[in-house]
Amino acid sequence: MRAEYAHSIHSMQPRLMTELPPPWFTIGCMTHRERRETTAPFTLLMAVYGGNSLREVERSVQSSTIEQTLPPNQVVIVRDGPVQEPVQQYLDTLQSTMAVWFTAERPDLPVPEVTIVPLDENRGLAHALNIGLQHCDFDVVARADCDDVSLPNRFATIIPQFTRRSAASHTTVKSKLPIDVMGSAIREFTDDEHQPGQIRMLPAEGADLEKYARMQSPVHHPSVVFRKSAVLAAGGYPEDAGRFEDYLLWERMMLNHAQFLNMPEPLVLYRTNQEAYERRGGWDMFREELRLQWRFLRDGFTSPAQFLRNTFIRAAYRMMPTSLRKRAYHSIVSRRNTEISAAPAPAEVQAKPRGRHAQSE
Repeated sequence: MRAEYAHSIHSMQPRLMTELPPPWFTIGCMTHRERRETTAPFTLLMAVYGGNSLREVERSVQSSTIEQTLPPNQVVIVRDGPVQEPVQQYLDTLQSTMAVWFTAERPDLPVPEVTIVPLDENRGLAHALNIGLQHCDFDVVARADCDDVSLPNRFATIIPQFTRRSAASHTTVKSKLPIDVMGSAIREFTDDEHQPGQIRMLPAEGADLEKYARMQSPVHHPSVVFRKSAVLAAGGYPEDAGRFEDYLLWERMMLNHAQFLNMPEPLVLYRTNQEAYERRGGWDMFREELRLQWRFLRDGFTSPAQFLRNTFIRAAYRMMPTSLRKRAYHSIVSRRNTEISAAPAPAEVQAKPRGRHAQSE
């Protein structure tokens, strides 16, 4: 085993951001074993490709496993085509490395089973995730991207609520139907995760989220936990949707009467940079999005008026200069965060101050 993969985990743990609002749910008073016994077992699903660096992959895996208050039971990583040699070596030794981590740092917990699924060629994220779902042993699946960072309380916060199969106490809609997809706010960062950027929030559920979904993705993909059975019932990730495989999946699931819920607390640090704003523009991006909007209209997910509105807004946004698009993006996110934060909450969800944390793609 390469020694650099078994170094101290504490030195790499992100510092919790004290300026964030308190979580609206915590099981911090339980022991690690009690947490494990009172929540559903779940799989962490990731995909890595040739553009991911060892630094990104290692940080993402560590933050989603050994650093979690509630670690996953299984880790499935799909290698989407050839990857850089250091990344391949890391994947080859990950199961033994994971055993070293947990033996040293978390001896009271079982070591997550690691499943590496190698694909000979890169066929895109949707295909990789569909293959990965075939290897997930549990119905509860948590997603993570290989260049993002999960905060230490991510799974301890979201998995118990998801397990309860009911609407969370902070929302206004009480549904007897099980939650099929649950996400959280996210917080952006560039190179330094200890200098986080803008939070991106989404409506919690119900009519507000249904309305929002007709214009933007209803959940942040890197933050979600979902039922594998519900995803498969909707046909899995669409492999012909370009860069919008997740949004089209959520549309199909909503049409299939799946239940969605968002938490206001950011549980994932979402990596972004100047290139991300450049990728959000241009004719190719607009053409992909136009095809997506046409499919929404054809499926009956949006009305003709919503189709025209969305097309006009996206044409303006995708075609404007990158510098202007960046300013417009931050302005839109800030305004949406203000609107969501100002929405009235039921009396029973008034959070008691706890001194700890709380983003859209």
